[in-house]
Order: sequence, then structure tokens, then C-alpha cells
Amino acid sequence: MPFNLLKRYPDLLELAHLSNSERLESLRRIFDRDIANNDGFSYEGRKIYPIKTDGEEDMNREFRHLITESVMDEESNRSVRVYDAHRAERLHWIKPHIERAISDSVIEVFSVVERDVAHHQDIVRTYIYNKTRKYVIVLEPQRRNGNTYYLLTAYYLNRDYGEKAIKKKMKKRLEEIL
Repeated sequence: MPFNLLKRYPDLLELAHLSNSERLESLRRIFDRDIANNDGFSYEGRKIYPIKTDGEEDMNREFRHLITESVMDEESNRSVRVYDAHRAERLHWIKPHIERAISDSVIEVFSVVERDVAHHQDIVRTYIYNKTRKYVIVLEPQRRNGNTYYLLTAYYLNRDYGEKAIKKKMKKRLEEIL
């Protein structure tokens, strides 16, 4: 399992042969090293925090979100999160993108105003889009403190509609990155 800690971008983590508990342990070690226990985790000098749950930083929720995707459960007709191998095997890609340490890819960074349907308001999101590797990291500038971000998600564009959706957002980009 420790071999995944040695993996570097653009290699993928080796997870398929691991049991469920071994896989979670391996991924958690990478998450803790790169994000949870990384006091310098910031983008362009702006500290990055996980989304808060009930007013508290929630690293477990953040971890779960970065290795799972939301799908509709037909039985309950509710959205549930399920393991996403494409996200998980790229978990260690977040840090080098945040640190702007990627030199083999075309990277687009942009901010866009989007509608938050659940809260009935417009919000700004900042996208780090690796066009070459089809990988996206989504940050949200914190409203109260303009010098920090929330890490919302990171994912691989493995669906047909993924790149189309990102390109549509890029057309609506703000003049400045927030």
C-alpha cells in the first residue's frame, strides 16, 4: 500500500488490486499528506479549506467527496455517493495543480458565476482545468474572507458531456480570476 505514496503526477494510483479497506487506507494517507495535514495548502497565496458542515471544517466529508461521485439511486430516487475509480486514482493530482507545478499540460484557470439552485443564489467558482489530461479542480472563493477558498471537488472528465460543460463555463468566464 505505501507504494501509492510514491506515485507522482501524471502517474495514476494503483488501487484495483486492493481490498476496500486497503484502498481507503491508501487514499486516506495521500489525502492526509497532500490536503488535511498540509498547512501550506493554498492557491496563489490563498489558503484552501474544506467545505464546512454545521460550521466546522469537515475533512471526512471532503475526503469522501474527492473519491466518490453522486449518482441517482433508482430505488430511493435520491442522490447517493459511490466510489469513483477515476477520481480516486487521481487524488494525488490535486496538490501539483494547486501548486502550479504542472509543466506537461495546457492549464486554463478561470472564474465563473453559477447559480446555486439549492440556496437560490449566484456564486463564483474558480476552475483549474487541465485541458491535456481532462482534469478539473473546483474552488469557491469564500465570501466573508476574500483571501481564502473552499475546495469543492476534483474530477476526471470521463463523460461525453464533461468537456462540453467546461467549455460552456469558459465562455462565461469573468475577466479576472477570483
